[in-house]
Amino acid sequence: MDFAILLVTVLPVALRVMVPIALAAIGEVFAERAGVVNIGLEGILVISAFFAVVGADAFGSPWAGLVAGVLAGLGVGLLHALLSIYLKGDQIISGVGINLLGLGLVGFGAVVLWGSRSFQVPNALWVPGIPVPWGSVSPLVIVTVLAAPFTWWLLHKTAFGLRVKAVGENPEAADVVGVPVERVRLLAVLYGAALAGLGGAALSLDWTHTILNTLPAGRGFIALAAVVFSKLNPLLALFGGFLFGYFDALAIQLASAGGAGEEGQIPYQFVRMIPYLATLIVVAGAIGRARFPQAIAQPYRRE
Repeated sequence: MDFAILLVTVLPVALRVMVPIALAAIGEVFAERAGVVNIGLEGILVISAFFAVVGADAFGSPWAGLVAGVLAGLGVGLLHALLSIYLKGDQIISGVGINLLGLGLVGFGAVVLWGSRSFQVPNALWVPGIPVPWGSVSPLVIVTVLAAPFTWWLLHKTAFGLRVKAVGENPEAADVVGVPVERVRLLAVLYGAALAGLGGAALSLDWTHTILNTLPAGRGFIALAAVVFSKLNPLLALFGGFLFGYFDALAIQLASAGGAGEEGQIPYQFVRMIPYLATLIVVAGAIGRARFPQAIAQPYRRE
């Protein structure tokens, strides 16, 4: 296939594939700056994707579905915050529990609501694209691109961002000067979970147009890899999300255009490994240079 044609074909898909990964990664960057790790992004993505479909189906509007997805993300983020910030639980175990909750909740909920483990979203509930000269672009792509500089500004140019970084680096010192450590961490986690919730809603209403309990297919973990790649920079998290999204879209294109899986061709499963192999390679090169806050994953206990 001609390279220019491949680029034109893959790029629009890559932008749409980027959205859930980049939004989850940008939100997680913000939360980790406050010292809270949430490895339950996979669970948030699938839970918010499910409730986005439920909301859109109930109100007959994709916009209602997007709101429902964000609210679902906020609800899961609140659960994680209560367990890890206020009850001083282990943040990693809480995240694992959220991932398992997503698998069970969505699998059971889909059967109860639609009588099947999966549900195809009707065309009327798809997020409409914005017309552009070369076709259309999803409004969620624009939101994602704007979310990165906004989050960077929030972190580095506002008093709240200064507090977020302070409670991540040295919560004891921040507490001494009057910063409410637990409240700041709560707000940071909720912000991150809301972005991940929007990413989950995009996954079901704007890209795959379906829902099942394995819908993210590891993209929550790829978002965590993008966080490592970004060194907690929201702008680099956006680029990392696009990079991984591009490899995912490229794998999809190669699988469909190159006859993968047919007799005498490369097995489909090997082609679909491309984005995950790319993730491993990129993270292996970045993880040694990534610097995280000193108090990350450590619950704060006032002496």
